[in-house]
Amino acid sequence: MQRYRVEITATAEADLREIHQYIVSDNKTAADKLVDDIEGQIDSLEKFPLRCPTIPEANELGKEYRHIIHGDYRTIFRIDGPRVIIMRVIHSARLLSLEIFEK
Repeated sequence: MQRYRVEITATAEADLREIHQYIVSDNKTAADKLVDDIEGQIDSLEKFPLRCPTIPEANELGKEYRHIIHGDYRTIFRIDGPRVIIMRVIHSARLLSLEIFEK
């Protein structure tokens, strides 16, 4: 079984911090659990990242990105050979454009 090396961009790390900061003011336990759950999903991409669907916006973006969903949040990533690169972790209501990947 092939294992992939999961890499998280600085932008995706900042996304996780922002998500935590947004929720922590209402409920620290919920904020901690949500971020832990998302990080667990990210770690799971070491095995079988192709199980995750291509994002619906892929045609407009012109690149093959995939996502894994947890509640209202989407972890968007791409596969580059033996690497899984986590690009963003965003609220699912947010519209995607190529610019949000180029921060």
